[in-house]
Parts: sequence; C-alpha cells; structure tokens
Amino acid sequence: MRLSSLLIPGLAFAAAAGLSLVAAGFAVTAVEQGTERAVRGTLDDNGYGWAEVTADGLQVLLEGTAPDEATRFSVKSLVGTVVDAARILDGMEVPPADGLAPPRFSAEILRNDRGISIIGLIPADAGRSTLVADLVELAGAGNVADLLETAKYETPEGWPEAMAFAVEALKLLPRAKISVSAGEVSVTAISDSSGAKARLEEQLGRKAPPGLRLALDIAAPRPVITPFTLRFLLDGDGASFNACSAESEESRDRILAAARAAGLQGEADCVIGMGVPSPNWAKAAEQSIAALAQLGGGSVTIANADITLAAAEGTEDALFDHVVGELESALPRVFALHAVLPVPETQDAAAAPEFTATLSPEGQVQLRGRLTDAALRTVADSYAKARFGSGNVHTAARVAPGLPADWPVRVLAGLEALSYLQRGAVLVTPDTLELRGMSYRKETPAEIARFLSAKLGEAETYGLDITYEKPPEPKDKPLPPELCEAQLASAQSDAKIAFEPGSATIAAQSAGTMDRIAEILGRCGPVRLEIQGHTDSQGREVMNQNLSQARAQSVLNELRARRVVTSTFAAKGYGESEPIADNGTEEGREANRRIEFKLIRAAAAAEASEASPEDPAAGDDAAETGTAQETPEE
Repeated sequence: MRLSSLLIPGLAFAAAAGLSLVAAGFAVTAVEQGTERAVRGTLDDNGYGWAEVTADGLQVLLEGTAPDEATRFSVKSLVGTVVDAARILDGMEVPPADGLAPPRFSAEILRNDRGISIIGLIPADAGRSTLVADLVELAGAGNVADLLETAKYETPEGWPEAMAFAVEALKLLPRAKISVSAGEVSVTAISDSSGAKARLEEQLGRKAPPGLRLALDIAAPRPVITPFTLRFLLDGDGASFNACSAESEESRDRILAAARAAGLQGEADCVIGMGVPSPNWAKAAEQSIAALAQLGGGSVTIANADITLAAAEGTEDALFDHVVGELESALPRVFALHAVLPVPETQDAAAAPEFTATLSPEGQVQLRGRLTDAALRTVADSYAKARFGSGNVHTAARVAPGLPADWPVRVLAGLEALSYLQRGAVLVTPDTLELRGMSYRKETPAEIARFLSAKLGEAETYGLDITYEKPPEPKDKPLPPELCEAQLASAQSDAKIAFEPGSATIAAQSAGTMDRIAEILGRCGPVRLEIQGHTDSQGREVMNQNLSQARAQSVLNELRARRVVTSTFAAKGYGESEPIADNGTEEGREANRRIEFKLIRAAAAAEASEASPEDPAAGDDAAETGTAQETPEE
C-alpha cells in the first residue's frame, strides 16, 4: 500500500521537530550546569559556603540563611559579576535582629557652695523624683539642677546600691564630683587637710556596700600658714631651721640654697603652704640668712612681714651696724626689720627669776619656779591640767614680786608650746623663753615657732632645741595594701585555688589555701580589693565569662564564711580576655586558669567606669585565678 504524498513530508517534519526539542533540552541542561558551577565556585572562593545555588534556565536562584543584611547584599553583588544581575532570584533569608542593647546608665553629680547639679541617663523606674528630693534636702530648695534623662529599660544590677551610696557620700563632701554607674562609684573631692582626707577615706570605705567598686581621689590642698614663719639659727653647733615656710617649690629651693651657703648641713625642708605676705618672701629670706651669716651667729625670725635679726652675744658693734644697715636698705619695701644686739650679762645668772615646766615620757608634768601672784598660779595649774590631764600635773611654783609685766603671757605660752612635745622642758626668764625636747612629728618645730611668734611678738627672743624621733610602730599595725597584695599572690604560688570540673564549687583540697588567704586578709586591715576570675580560651567566650564570674563570687563567699570582712571587696570575672600565657599549650592554659587578688586603684577604677559593663551569662569554660582548674565539659 503506498503512502500518501502528503503524509511523508508531515512525518519528516515531526521527526525534525522532535530531534530539535531533544537537542534544545540538552543545551539548556548544559547551560544550567555551567552557570551553577561558575556561581558555586565564586561563592566558595569568597567564603560564602552557606549559600545554595539553583539554575533554572537562564535564572539563578540563591538560597540559604545569611548572617545579616550586609552579607546578603554582598552575595548578590558577587553573583552579579558572574551572571547578569537581572537573572538573579534572591531567596536568601536573614535571621531576625536581636533587640536593641540597653544603654549604659551613668550619672555625674557635682556639688559646691552654690548647690548640686546632676546629669546623666538613669533607668525610668530608678526613682528619679526620690533622688532629686534627697538632693534638695542636702542643698536646699532651688539649689539643685536636675539635668537627668530616663530610659525605659530594666534597672541594671548594682545601680540602686551605687546611687544610694553616692547620696550618702554627698553628705560628707561639701565640694565633690561623683560619677555613678552600675556597681561602680568614683569620687573626686577636696579636703581641708591630710588628716581630713584620711578620715573621709575611712568613712567612705565603711559606708560602701559590699561588692561596690569604689575609686577615691581626695586631694588635700596646701595648708594655710599663719603667721608665715621662718626661723634660722647659726651658732657653735652649726646652722639649722626651727621653722621654714615657702609658698612654692621654687621659693623653697632658693631659701634652702641660701641656708646651705650660710653653713646648713644635712637634710632640711620647708613647708609649702598658702598665706605668704609678699611675692618677695624668698628674696627677703635669702637676704636675712645672708646677713646672719655675715654676723657669724645668732638667729633670724620672719613672721609675716616682720623680721627679727638677733646677733650672737659678743658681736662687734661696728659689724652689727654695717650688716643691719645694708639689710635695711636691701629688703623689699613691705618687710620691717628689728635688729637685736644682746648686752653682756652683768648680774649673777642664779639670781635671775625663772619658771620651769618639765614633761616626762610618761606624761607627768612638774611646774616650778616663780609666778606673779596666786591667780596666775591657779591659772597655770588649771591650764596645765587641761593640756596634760588633771592627774598628771604637780605644781610647786611660788609667788614672787617684781616679775616683768609680760610674765603671765610668757608662762602660758611656754606651757602651750610644751604640749606640742612627747617629752621636754620649758624655761621662762625675763629675757627669753627656751624650749627643748622631742616630738614624733617633723612639723613640730615650725608649728611651735609660728605659735610663739604670734603669742610673744616678733621682737621677742626664744630658743628651740627640738629633736625628731620616729614614732614607735603599733604592735597591731596592718600590712600596707601593696604588701597585702603581694602576700596574697604568694599564698597561691604553692597551691592554686582549685574548683570542681566545669563548676564554680571550690575543691576540697583548696581549703588550706583559702585558710592562708583568709589569715593574710585578717592582717591587711581595710583594703579595697577585686577578686578576679580568669579562664583559658577553650569553649565559648560567653560561657568562659560567666564561669569566671561565678568562681570569683565563690571565692568571695568562701572568705565571708571564714569571717573575713569583705565590705570593700568586689568579685569580677574576666573570662578569657586577659591571658598571661599561650593558650596553645596545656601549660599555658593551666596558667591562664587562675584567681587573682588585685587592689582597686583610682586610675584602674576610672578606666573601668569608661568601659561598658558586660552582661553575665551561664558559663561552662574553665576560668579561675590563682588555682589549678580543669576545663569544664560541654
């Protein structure tokens, strides 16, 4: 049977179409596979192995979970260098972003004579109105500048205690700046004297709650000296100062240089203070000391702008007149000179009236000699008992007529000056007042010289022979903070504080080490200390941080259990952030797992307050300071 002439071309056309479809399919598959290989290779070379590539014809589908939007955009841009960007279908996902991190809450409180100002960002539920009311109670209505801002975030741990302590500290500090953050307070203030500074530091240390990081920077300004006094002596025993005041280091150096040129040997110093009567104080002192050196002996006393130059007995009249005349012409205009040339004694010294008071090392005082009347004897006895104790005074002075009119003033001034000493004696005669003895304070001669110059007058002469002795060390003197820190480190050199593997529980074998540390702290006295926890780098960073914090806290709790006063201690974990050895070796990791006891110093606390606090979390990596520790198990 013969085929139709039309059927044959149709069949041929159909066969050709089928073959074309098969060929086209193979071509599309080849294009898709080539595109996938090219895109896949580019992504792998650039570290984007998480991205999946699927080619569908000319289109390229990108899938996978990108770490963030920036990375997803980078992947699309990179693939666009391989294929036309119009062919890319973006099927990548980005995990939802975490919530905004809470802000760092902090406040600055400034207080001076004008009132109190407070500025900063505090939690909305931290009691702003109550805080401002407390400040108003301290400074008075209208004297508080409230510049605070609030944010509705959870109050961080340690914030209420830190702010409450700051308010309590303001009650003790009329002039101060206090910086407050969660668990940390930094105090900058000015005290009236070094003694007031020590008292403030002690009071603030007692008030600080446990765990609070407290940094104190309290300055003691230069003392106000009145009268501004200098007393320089030159005799057969050499040259010496009874008192030396200067308004600056430059002035002090000039005065000491003049004294050494006049014969001063050994160590000497001048008290630097405020109250100098003239900017030419150093010049007047230099000229007066040089004049005394020309005379060859005697004393020069400068009280404010009054200068008393007393020559040694036997000084030639001509030399005295020449030196005094030259000095009067050279002195700065504000200073007044009173020159004294002693007249040789013509009377029997034994016949001269005198009054003596002696102070024994045990604190017993005896009053002997002559007084003008019974009233003065009663006053002198009462005055001595008020100064030295009613049971420590024995009065054997007698009333005698013919004494100088200023005798009562000289007697009472002598008793007052004697009270500055630990032991000594004072002798009052019509011509002079002599005080000799010993003091535990180097400043005593200067203080006595200023006192006598003010009480007796600049033209009066007096003699001081006061020695200094170092005060005996108290038997229960606490260890200095730096020595305490060193002994705590040494206590762990033989046996570190060990913990149970993967936990913050102190191992039983570390009980002896904890006992030694508690014993050292008992001898340290008040000291601000940070117990630091450290780990190696194994495990996740956040878990190492949390474990180091927990272990530092465990050490703090263990010290409390041993009745160690820990009100000035703080526990803080540093995780793996501060290695002291190579974490690539087992020995290095062992060294990095430690507990350390560090003094909290003002500079370190100021740096810590600048850094954002880290959020604690549950930890699992080994971290410890000062103790052998084992790597925790996941």
